[in-house]
Amino acid sequence: MVKTAPRIIIYAMLALMQIGLFTPAGAAAAPVNTASTRTIQLDAHGRDPDRQREHDRRKREEEERHKREMQRRPNEGEKAWRERQKREKERHNQALREIAAFLVGAAIGSAR
Repeated sequence: MVKTAPRIIIYAMLALMQIGLFTPAGAAAAPVNTASTRTIQLDAHGRDPDRQREHDRRKREEEERHKREMQRRPNEGEKAWRERQKREKERHNQALREIAAFLVGAAIGSAR
């Protein structure tokens, strides 16, 4: 009897936590993020048109290059082609991230 009473209390508390009755208390105890975040808004009038054209050109060239590289070459085995495709996808994604960073970097630089 002595061991069952604490077990009943503990299981009852766990059940209430599962149901969600203690949720408001948990939310109130959570730390509040008071640090202000800086949002950079990219709008048409804030962009540098030369940088935008350069970004578009680089992206278009990368897409064309990627399309050529993804095609199977003559006398290329299936396994070698799949491995080359995998490497090319990784390289392509990295190139697109760099191109996007170019434009975002321009926006950040112009916002300062």
